[in-house]
Amino acid sequence: MENVLNFTWNYIVVFLIVFSIVVFVHEWGHFWVARKNKVLVEVFSIGFGPELFGWNDSLGTRWKFSAIPLGGYVKMFGERTDNQIDKDTDLDSIEMTQEQKNMSFGFKTVWQRSAIVAAGPIVNLLFAIVVMAIVAMTEGVPSFKISIGSIINGSAAEAAGLADGDIFEAINDVKITNSHEVQKFVSQNPGKNIVLTIKRNDKLVNITAKPQIVEKDGQKFGRLGVQMQPVNIAYERKGPTEAIWFGLNYTATMITRIFEYLGELISGRRDAKDLGGPLGIAQITGQAAQQGLLEVVILMAALSINLGLLNLFPVPMLDGGHLMFYAAEIMRGRPLSAKAQEYGLRVGLIMVLILMLFATWQDFNRNGVVEFFKNLAN
Repeated sequence: MENVLNFTWNYIVVFLIVFSIVVFVHEWGHFWVARKNKVLVEVFSIGFGPELFGWNDSLGTRWKFSAIPLGGYVKMFGERTDNQIDKDTDLDSIEMTQEQKNMSFGFKTVWQRSAIVAAGPIVNLLFAIVVMAIVAMTEGVPSFKISIGSIINGSAAEAAGLADGDIFEAINDVKITNSHEVQKFVSQNPGKNIVLTIKRNDKLVNITAKPQIVEKDGQKFGRLGVQMQPVNIAYERKGPTEAIWFGLNYTATMITRIFEYLGELISGRRDAKDLGGPLGIAQITGQAAQQGLLEVVILMAALSINLGLLNLFPVPMLDGGHLMFYAAEIMRGRPLSAKAQEYGLRVGLIMVLILMLFATWQDFNRNGVVEFFKNLAN
C-alpha cells in the first residue's frame, strides 16, 4: 500500500502540480497582456473538458479547473473575429456595439494581438530565469570538478600513476574547470610531458604524464586514457545580480541544447526515441520528486523553457503559428483569408496530434509496453 501511495504522489500528483504551474504561467502571460490591452478575458481554465469548480472575478473572467488536467487555455472575447474580418469590411456593419469592439481581441491592432499571443511563451522563459535565480540565491549554484571515473589498461594515465577518483585541479599550472579543457590540453600535447595537479584524499598532488600519440587523418593527437565524470564539490549562494545572470545563462543553455537536439534529430545523428510525451514527463517528474524539492523546482524551470520554446515554433495551432499569420498580415496590409487560416489551423492540429501520438508511442516503447504487447501477441 505504501508503494502505491508513493507512486501516486511522485508520478501522478507531483507531475500534475508541476505541469499545472507551468501551464498557468503560460496562460497568465496571455491573460495579463490581454488585460493590459483592455481585452475581455472570458475564461481562464487549467485543464480541458467539463468544469470541476470555478469562480468569476470582478472583471468578468471565469476562473476554473477542468476535468482533464493536461493543459489549459484562456478564452478572449472576439478571439476569432479577426478570422472573419477583411480590411475592406465596414467594421460598423458587424453586429457589435462600440463598447464590445473596444474589448474584443479581434478588433485590436495586429501588434496588440501579436503581443498577447507572444506573451505566453515569453513569460514561460522569464519564469524559468526567475526560478533559477531564486535557486541560485537560496540553495546556491553547484560547483563542479572533473574526476577520473575509470582508467584504461595500458594507457598513459595508468603509466603515470593516476587513480580512479582523482580530481583534476590544474594542468601545467592552468586551472581546470571542465572536461573540455582536459581534453584540449591532452590532445595538444602528444608524447610531451604535462604536469597534472590532482586532488587525492583531500591532498593536492602533482603527477607528470606523457599522453600517448594517436594519429588520425595525418594529424597527431594526445590521449591520456581516462573516462571523466563531473563531481559536485559544493553549493555556492549568489547575490541578486549573479543569480539573475545564472538564470539567464541556464535558460540560454537549455534553449541552445534543444535546438542542437532538433538539429541532430533532423540530420539523423540522433534517435527520435529520446522524444518524450506526457508519460515521459511524468516519469522524469517522479524521479525528480524522489530526489527532493530542489530537483522538482529545477525540472519545473526546464519544462517551462520547453513549453515556451515549443509554442514559438511556426506551426498553426501553436502561438508561433498565430504569430506567423500576424506577420503575413503585417506584410500584406490585411489578414489572411478566413479559409486560408482555417486550412492552416487544420494542418497544424494534425501536426500537433501526430507529434503527441509519436511522443507517446516513444514513451510506451521506452518503458517496454510495446515489447510486452508484441510478446503477448506472439
